[in-house]
Amino acid sequence: MKIMGLDVGSKTIGVAVSDALGWTAQGIETVKINEAAGQFGFKRIIEIAEEHDVSKIVIGLPKNMNNSLGPRAEASQRYGDMLGRRIDAEIVYWDERLSTMAAERVLLEADMSRGKRKKVIDKMAAVMILQGYLDSNTK
Repeated sequence: MKIMGLDVGSKTIGVAVSDALGWTAQGIETVKINEAAGQFGFKRIIEIAEEHDVSKIVIGLPKNMNNSLGPRAEASQRYGDMLGRRIDAEIVYWDERLSTMAAERVLLEADMSRGKRKKVIDKMAAVMILQGYLDSNTK
């Protein structure tokens, strides 16, 4: 069974999936959503989970630097609650402070153009969230 990582935003969700052994995370895609209009992309997320035989979903929790939960973290938790009612997989949250900034740094170091970075940043952040979770469980 594999583990899925999600970087939940208000307009997109970055998706990553682990290998079967739970050692590495690979970016799958960026799912477009519209939080304001109540369009959350559940159908596509569930399709990906089924395609990859996912048993656990790790959702990035963007905590504030003082460890408190702000509006985006609360939105991620609401998303996880709604997804959990629609899918037979364990939902866990992973502190993702600075994951998007770290993903941006990796893409800048790869000399990727701004336009290309914008297309893959959420997927890369999902990879970093999932890889952090996987690494924490192998120690």
